[in-house]
Amino acid sequence: MKKNHHTMFTILLSLLLLAGLHVNGQNIGKQYPVDWEMVAKIREEGFHRSELPNTLSYMTDVLGARLTNSEDMRRAQAWAMDEMKRIGLKNRKIEPFMDYGVSWDNTYFSLNLLEPDYQVMVGYPIAHTPGITGRKKLDVVIADIKTKADQDKFKGKLKGKAVLATPPPTIDLTRYSKGVQRWSDEELREKAEQPLPPGPRKPRPPANPDLITNVERNTFFKEEGAVVILESRSGWPGAVRGFARPGAKIDKWAREETVAHLPIVAVNPEHYNRMYRILERNIPVKIQVEIETKVGKKVQKASNVLGEIPGSNKKNEVVMLGAHFDTWHASPNASDNTSGVAVILEAVRILKVVGAKPRRTIRIALWSGEEQGIHGSREYVYKHFGNPDDPEIGIKPDYKKFSAYFNQDYGPGQYRGIYLQENEHVRQIFTSWMEPFKDLGMTTISSQSVGSTDHVAFDRVGLPAFQFLQDRVGGTGGHTNMDYYDTLPIDDLKKNAVIMASFVYHTAMLNEKLPRKGS
Repeated sequence: MKKNHHTMFTILLSLLLLAGLHVNGQNIGKQYPVDWEMVAKIREEGFHRSELPNTLSYMTDVLGARLTNSEDMRRAQAWAMDEMKRIGLKNRKIEPFMDYGVSWDNTYFSLNLLEPDYQVMVGYPIAHTPGITGRKKLDVVIADIKTKADQDKFKGKLKGKAVLATPPPTIDLTRYSKGVQRWSDEELREKAEQPLPPGPRKPRPPANPDLITNVERNTFFKEEGAVVILESRSGWPGAVRGFARPGAKIDKWAREETVAHLPIVAVNPEHYNRMYRILERNIPVKIQVEIETKVGKKVQKASNVLGEIPGSNKKNEVVMLGAHFDTWHASPNASDNTSGVAVILEAVRILKVVGAKPRRTIRIALWSGEEQGIHGSREYVYKHFGNPDDPEIGIKPDYKKFSAYFNQDYGPGQYRGIYLQENEHVRQIFTSWMEPFKDLGMTTISSQSVGSTDHVAFDRVGLPAFQFLQDRVGGTGGHTNMDYYDTLPIDDLKKNAVIMASFVYHTAMLNEKLPRKGS
């Protein structure tokens, strides 16, 4: 039988109002009160009239992939501006944050095995590599070069060829058959009881001077006259994983380096391995490849998209929520991070529909450049709030007016709790605010500090910023050609939007800003 969340919540609300909420003998419900009437409205709107599935479907099916600084991204950002207007947000803007090289878009691609057998192969071009003039029929050779000495074996042998540049990947046949299990009660308990974050990573061993870098290897292929580089870096059945050409971040996505490079095509592991095995039998392999890419002619700035629900008596103070809008380009990237963007948009829509009148301004941010190194959120933080550890940037006036930032990334799993980011001062506050959502599985507070996404940009400069503890979810995974709407747990995302709306609302209504580390 399907649970009736509204009925369960009503029962829970009645019990809590009668008994009060006690932690360590303190009634923290009084100290950090929950607006139960507002929570009820948020839940009712979010569960019975959710627009999240429609928003998520439009973004994945119509907008598709959104590589930072691509024409696809600009089209999507224009849609986001219209969507924020429809929701009723104010002060909407597309805000540039840094030069981000030239735009890059893939407009057509095909890859076919011609000999010794015909087969349509699955793959896609790596970002910031060029296209090929016309349709090419090419012989394929294995050229797995690891050391400088390896190069000597291939001199004079690669002209006019397609090269298999990586070893054949080992395919994990259990990835989909076993699935990914949600957090168990025991695992959540371990997260809650862990007093300190995991220790620092072990330092990397010194680089082997005999090994060549991917940039050096690709330069060698170019000099030897190869036509296209084929690679496969995924051991997931049916999945193609690929990012940007080696060196693209260092040369800042420059046009000259992009058009001068060889095209790189990431190939699905089964098709790549088939070619590899045939060649190891000394049987010739011939392919047909066609690649069309659109490379911009001038450097452009990447941008974030922002909108607000203006506050009232504390309108100069701000509470933020956000998710990265940018993706890689092989699929709509439904899990990473279209799902997060849909949750954020739904959360502010809910607050507008239920008539929330926040004391502080609530600001939504859809970031760019996260996939290349959280550039959009970092540059936004430096510009608007500053960096006390960098005297050249310093602290901006709005630094003291900032209350908190809440982020969703880490896939589409439902919220099971929240990471404190080592800020113990907010433990009791979040404990109180989680109480209305225990029936949804929102039960765990972890002191851990987590990274690799946009809340880090705020946390590093001393501002309260948090990532929710999300369930592990199965499916095809992000950064692949298989990340679509159909693989997402829609009901879990509805829960996330409801919880996000409530946390943001209560932060905006506090008498004081959320406390900071060391306060």
